[in-house]
Amino acid sequence: MSEKDSPGETEGRTAINEDWAATIVGLVLLALVLTGVIPVGLVP
Repeated sequence: MSEKDSPGETEGRTAINEDWAATIVGLVLLALVLTGVIPVGLVP
């Protein structure tokens, strides 16, 4: 088994990808609110 196939490294990569996905989704939602696509009344 090579270092590239180790399960610990794969789990770390997954966590980073989830963090970046959440960041991107948050920024998209912020941009939609700021541009008026999502009305301010829908934002809690």
